[in-house]
Amino acid sequence: MIFKPRQLSREGLASEALAADKKGCKRFGPCGVGKEALYLNSFYIDRCFYVTLSSVRRVFKRVAMSKGGFTGKGMFASIPYLVVEYDDGKQKQCNFKREDDVDRLLEYMAQVRPDIPRLSEEGERRLAEKAAREAARYLKELSPQAQKAWDELEKAKARLADNPSLSNRLARAAKTKRTVDRANPAYKWVALTIVVLGAAALVYGLWSWLHQNGSGVYFLLFGLAAIFFFSGANVLPTARNNKKAVAREWEAARAAMEEYVGKKFPVPCQYAHPVVLERMIRILREGRAQTVDEALEVLKKDLQAMNSSVQVEQEEYEEVVCIKPMFLLCDYQ
Repeated sequence: MIFKPRQLSREGLASEALAADKKGCKRFGPCGVGKEALYLNSFYIDRCFYVTLSSVRRVFKRVAMSKGGFTGKGMFASIPYLVVEYDDGKQKQCNFKREDDVDRLLEYMAQVRPDIPRLSEEGERRLAEKAAREAARYLKELSPQAQKAWDELEKAKARLADNPSLSNRLARAAKTKRTVDRANPAYKWVALTIVVLGAAALVYGLWSWLHQNGSGVYFLLFGLAAIFFFSGANVLPTARNNKKAVAREWEAARAAMEEYVGKKFPVPCQYAHPVVLERMIRILREGRAQTVDEALEVLKKDLQAMNSSVQVEQEEYEEVVCIKPMFLLCDYQ
């Protein structure tokens, strides 16, 4: 192990056990989950800290919104964090570039350590309040037609649960394509200009440093910072981060889902996601629809009504940002 992670929790691991555990850990963005510990990042370096799993008291997601975050305007739509509580109330907050990496880490934690809470205390309280409010708005008894539609959607949810990677891929591809399609081309030209200037500063800094010019190191650092930042921030187009590549990935994700669910699935393949089905079930239970088709149409109207002026709870926000790009790309058809 070239770089040994720094121990944060009171309880630690022996060097050999730590090396083996980190090497075999499952990686999610800048963090990782091993058999013995969680590996956490600093702002710049991935998996440079660790907390033993026996010390973890709670692990959950936190989302910070930038200006215009809900609408996708501004440089970032949202800034996701993983928060780990350990020992006696200490916290470590880890920044992520992709929110779905945080979600996948929490899903994996649910499999390997279901005993560790995956919501903050405030989140658990709000979830309980939400459950009580939902129970109050649901009908006590559904019509036979609505009950049949509910059963059909539950079977469809179970079908998707057998292969969750397809739904995750579909949502991720839709979100990426939506982001790339809406990106201002001027940002990429500005980023490219700064990277070119950074490369020039890097070359000059190396030359000055070799010739023992004291100011050369500053140009060197500026050049490295500019190149690494804009390359890592997904601003510059790459082989995977351009309109043609993300369009191909979106079509491939749709085709893979269509092949998996077949023609008789209750919703079109481009909307085949557990969150879509769950929201349709809620619509049936509220009495706003009686059939699957009616529930889908009501869901489309609900999503269309949600814009930057609408305030929603965190849980609903997460659902909306997960599935709305799929509907937007397909023009709600």
